[in-house]
Amino acid sequence: MNEQIRAREVRLVGPEGEQVGIVPLERALQLAADVDLDLVEVAPMARPPVCKLMDFGKFKYESALKAREARRNQQQTVIKEMKLRPKIDPHDYETKKGHVVRFLKAGDKVKVTIMFRGREQSRPELGYRLLRRLESEITDLGYVEAAPKQDGRNMIMVLAPHRAVKASAVAATASRGGPRERAAEESGTPEAGETPEAGETAAAGETGPTAETSGQ
Repeated sequence: MNEQIRAREVRLVGPEGEQVGIVPLERALQLAADVDLDLVEVAPMARPPVCKLMDFGKFKYESALKAREARRNQQQTVIKEMKLRPKIDPHDYETKKGHVVRFLKAGDKVKVTIMFRGREQSRPELGYRLLRRLESEITDLGYVEAAPKQDGRNMIMVLAPHRAVKASAVAATASRGGPRERAAEESGTPEAGETPEAGETAAAGETGPTAETSGQ
């Protein structure tokens, strides 16, 4: 008898989900032994506790398969960062915009940071115009999740992929047989005096269903 099943009576559920009714614990254990199954407590907080007749080994195996499948189809939440200067060179702008497009197509969010230096801090409208230009050029792929906001010497805007774009990225990931294994990526071509920043990853883990303890 499992030490966790302390009640004298249990509400017994058959292997096909049929309700057997409230029976003494000893009787439930005997029924489990008769059909060569385990007595598993599935609702210990119920009064009386609910127990089910099942093959516990098979249950754990199927639960592990479901958890693995869930992890395989899981889309990781990733935030990439792209840094620009308000007076960025047109070629550098196109290069960094290309990185933003690639990130959005992969289903990632992008934090776009405009860095002001010296007298540039007195011209925040330059950074605002640059962010609005970028927003208008990626509308097919994403939208502004967090509007441009001044943060000290920086101006920050967060872009997120459209739902359809993210769904396509998830489907592409699943078709490759597992979640993407990502290394931290640099934030595009660095300008003079600028150090490339790695992408910031914030992945939410997922846990599969937990099997109950066998009653036998």
